[in-house]
Amino acid sequence: MTAFGPATLRIDEAAETTRISEGIRSYLRRARRKGTVVAVSGGIDSSVVAALCVRALGPERVLALQLPESESSDETLPISSELIASLGVDSRHEDISPMLEAFSCYRRRDDAIRRVIPEYGPGYRSKIVLPSVVDSDRYRIYSIVVEAPDGSQETHRLTTDAYLEIVAATNFKQRTRKVLEYFHADRLNYAVAGTPNRLEYDQGFFVKLGDGAADLKPIAHLYKSQVYAMADYLGVPESIRTRPPTTDTYSMPQSQEEFYFSLPYNLMDLCLYGHNNDVPTSEIAAATGLTEEQVGRVVRDIEQKRRTTGYLHDRPVLLGEVPEV
Repeated sequence: MTAFGPATLRIDEAAETTRISEGIRSYLRRARRKGTVVAVSGGIDSSVVAALCVRALGPERVLALQLPESESSDETLPISSELIASLGVDSRHEDISPMLEAFSCYRRRDDAIRRVIPEYGPGYRSKIVLPSVVDSDRYRIYSIVVEAPDGSQETHRLTTDAYLEIVAATNFKQRTRKVLEYFHADRLNYAVAGTPNRLEYDQGFFVKLGDGAADLKPIAHLYKSQVYAMADYLGVPESIRTRPPTTDTYSMPQSQEEFYFSLPYNLMDLCLYGHNNDVPTSEIAAATGLTEEQVGRVVRDIEQKRRTTGYLHDRPVLLGEVPEV
């Protein structure tokens, strides 16, 4: 028997592409939609979803949306433009900054930050981070990292109120993008294709009615390393395949590990797969280079995230039966 490790997650990319493509076509026939809209960020997940939609439908039935804002990475537009050119799809570019300004997204966030760091203002940048899950069993509380105009940085633990308001304000970004995705989908009679991978879908790493909203989610069953394998098979540009995963949400560069997962995706994949498939802790530890104690912490964090984000998957609760629907 092959030892548990990265090879355990290998898939037949050609067969998976065929299966997903048929699933996309089947959904569109059932829903009577002509094509798909995909918001492309230059990240691996949205790039693979766009490429799968092209494989399933042809480039003429896929619309790619570029929806940057004032705090997006400078790489977002050029890299997503490279993807669009490689796929040969139609695209639209809409800067969502004016909409976010109208919602007071930036002001609301900055007001919350100032409750912790009063001097925070124009020219400052920020991100929120979590302590590593593998370091200790201590309760994990978000901190804010702030960079002043002179380049100096400081880190402060967030109060619960400040953290919740910062997240609530930044969630405007994902929800605004989704409004535009559905605008274009409605005008074209298209479906919206969502882009979460299995780590994000399982662990609640999405915004309800924001990037969590979609008509179909073609890669929600694929672990992140499998998404990278699909990207290679589908010919996604190398600039995207070699780009480190980011949130592209806060004004400072931010990895997904420091914001949410606390582990690189390849290790998180193995921990999640091992936990899902009852792989002994000792084997997960050997495959990841973590201690058994650290694997235990990761598994407890997986279950904690499932409990606290489960509501994101819930449908609206009806308080009376509607048997006709």
